[in-house]
Amino acid sequence: MHASIRAFLDRRLLSVFIFGISSGFPWVMIGSVLSAWLKDEGLSRASIGLFGAIFAVYSVNFLWSVFLDKVHLPWLGLRRGWIVTMQIAVAGCCYLMSLHSAQSDLFLIALTGLFIAIFSATQDIAIDAYRIDIIDENEKEKLSAGSSMATAGWWTGYGGLGAIPFFMADLNDWNWPEVYVVLAAIMIVLSIATLFAKEPKVDNTATLAAAERRYQAQLNKHSGNTMLSRITAWLLSAIIEPFREFFHRNGVKLALSLLLFIFLFKIGEAFLGRMSIVFYKEIGFSNSDIGTLSKLLNWWVTIVFSIVGGMVNIRYGIYRGLMIAGIAMASSNLMFAWIAQVGPDKTLFAATVIVDGFTAAWSTVAMVAFISLLCNRSFSASQYALMASLSVMGRTLVASSSGFVVDGLDGNWSLFFIITALMVIPSLLFLRTIKHDIQRLEAKPLVNK
Repeated sequence: MHASIRAFLDRRLLSVFIFGISSGFPWVMIGSVLSAWLKDEGLSRASIGLFGAIFAVYSVNFLWSVFLDKVHLPWLGLRRGWIVTMQIAVAGCCYLMSLHSAQSDLFLIALTGLFIAIFSATQDIAIDAYRIDIIDENEKEKLSAGSSMATAGWWTGYGGLGAIPFFMADLNDWNWPEVYVVLAAIMIVLSIATLFAKEPKVDNTATLAAAERRYQAQLNKHSGNTMLSRITAWLLSAIIEPFREFFHRNGVKLALSLLLFIFLFKIGEAFLGRMSIVFYKEIGFSNSDIGTLSKLLNWWVTIVFSIVGGMVNIRYGIYRGLMIAGIAMASSNLMFAWIAQVGPDKTLFAATVIVDGFTAAWSTVAMVAFISLLCNRSFSASQYALMASLSVMGRTLVASSSGFVVDGLDGNWSLFFIITALMVIPSLLFLRTIKHDIQRLEAKPLVNK
């Protein structure tokens, strides 16, 4: 236990925590706040659910993640340069959102939300790579500690800072567009913290150069050493090599198995999360209730269990952490079905938030540590983005149909939440089949070349 505690006493993890805040905060802008705004404007559940398609960007950010391993911006280094640029872009789009009206500018709201998602998803690529790169190759136990701090930070941004707009919305002097101005200002403040973070030492030049020479040699056999072949070799080393290396290192069968599990693990939680704000408002909770319980209380619960989950992973391993988290996720979803039967009971709401915060924190820490374990440090941005995108895909693209599911059930929220609990079971069965592969990966040293 002392070793677990010591893993957290590292100043580098403070930057990981702050970057986690910056990563979680944009989800407030295009998630819960946007859902509440559109609900107050009278949009249907299905329409609000479709706005969740914006989050599909997080599912495909691996398509351009390769360039964050390859392209150095001319300020603050490889990782921080991308992070601060995307933070400023998100703040600018958030301000643009404040200029729109939900009655007449619905398309512009969706378009601005899409750009927030693109910039935020790109920021996440750099932040995830930063977290992996800042931990030395001989500090494997700190992967879980870093995952805990990243998760605690994410929920601080999403839950702690995410409570602010809901309190503001219940004040007579504020409307939702004005709230977005405040959100933009908070994002600018977060970007300032990036200037004081330590830039990790990322030396992937030799690996990328070797891959480029290999592709160049293959192209020379067919087209000679031309400008086109050199450009093609550069692109192949940036785009193809990170994914080729991942499948070559693990083998195609295991690589596909790992990716399939990552995709399945949090689909049930995703369906619940997409409709949670709509559910709270329909069942009778006020914006302040949502801000206090769903955001602030959930924030503190998540921070506590993020750290506890990290310690469990360090002590007992990532496989057990994932299994415990999956069982807890299925169980916690049933408490939402209980609320649907009882009505707007604040005590039950608080209890549900505590249990759900525990499962969300624990499962996220386990998954982040698991994905980090699988990455080669030479391609940390692109490989992490590939696997994280699959995890997010269930939370975004697939879960966008959640509004239609509730409507198809004639608004039977209890049955909806029971279904989301059952969605967890396939991933747990699949996790059991790859148990020994995960434990073998945990026993290996980190891949650094």
